Amino acid sequence: MIGGSLRLTLIVVLIIYFVIILKLLKDKALSLKYSLTWIFSGVAMLILVIFPQILLWVFSKIGIQGYMNGFFLMCIGFAIIIMMSLTSIVSRQNRKIRTLIQENAILEKRIREIEEKLK
Repeated sequence: MIGGSLRLTLIVVLIIYFVIILKLLKDKALSLKYSLTWIFSGVAMLILVIFPQILLWVFSKIGIQGYMNGFFLMCIGFAIIIMMSLTSIVSRQNRKIRTLIQENAILEKRIREIEEKLK
């Protein structure tokens, strides 16, 4: 299982992780709505570091043998969730940018037409 010194190290690393996220939020380098995924994953990691028995119980219920196999699977799951979240954000932003470009082109065309009528 997780030893005392490893648990303490992980807790310190998670505290640094939260400080970095809060600093990015304060500097407005990261938007709050996009940082929620990072905050929730950090909280989940903190809970699992403090109470590793939860992890062992879940692993035994879904049939995963070996603590490291389950931990590796959990890390892959976190990475997939974060990647899916970021991909959806990028897709939304892409649609917004495309709409803005189209609206800008329509407005430019109207301005040119008005300028031609005024000549």
